[in-house]
Amino acid sequence: MRPVGTIHQLARYPVKSMCGESLDAAPLTLQGVAEDRRYAYVQMASRSSFPWLTARELPELLRYKPTLEDGGPEGAVVTVSTPAGENWPVDSEELRREIEERSGRALFLLHDYRGSYDVAPISLISRQTVARIAEESATEENPWRFRPNLLVDLQEGGPFEELNWVGRILRIGDAARVAITKVDQRCMMISLDPERAMTSPSVLRCVAQQHNKCAGVYGVVLTAGETRVGDAVWLES
Repeated sequence: MRPVGTIHQLARYPVKSMCGESLDAAPLTLQGVAEDRRYAYVQMASRSSFPWLTARELPELLRYKPTLEDGGPEGAVVTVSTPAGENWPVDSEELRREIEERSGRALFLLHDYRGSYDVAPISLISRQTVARIAEESATEENPWRFRPNLLVDLQEGGPFEELNWVGRILRIGDAARVAITKVDQRCMMISLDPERAMTSPSVLRCVAQQHNKCAGVYGVVLTAGETRVGDAVWLES
């Protein structure tokens, strides 16, 4: 095995397209980061293969902040803080109606223990890639814009080095192993400021024109294990 970096940030997103939570440690399960994207709002009128309501349709969704607490035998309890400062259980009618009104779309809340992922359960990007895109697009450096589960500080290689890991296996910490399966071809989501939900088109333009739309990678967990900020990341032979 060859060391390639360390975990700089670990995150989960309890509700798809809402604000993420920064974690010190979390188990990587065969379904991804525990409790990641387990809830999602689905557009009732959609018949597409991507029926979820996301910040593409409602940028302000990024300003809703889920908090996850251990609910004991009944599982995790998720509460969502709205941009106006109200707090609602994730499965409350009040929250669903508010988001319906803001989006102008009929919705239902999906709770899926496997997670509602775009492509794969794990998303990863390097600090160096985030910094290069910020430099080239003349925007503030903010990894949350890219919504990764794992932000890796590279030990070797430069920006976009993680694209070369497709088809390889990463060992993270003591036990977890992640197969890197696909490059992440980006959409307008990366143009949205994760705190203010304001749009910076130069970010997507930079990635599309200079990097063939690619920034970061997707992966699947092969071997479950606890993952912590600061854990070493190795590339298997």
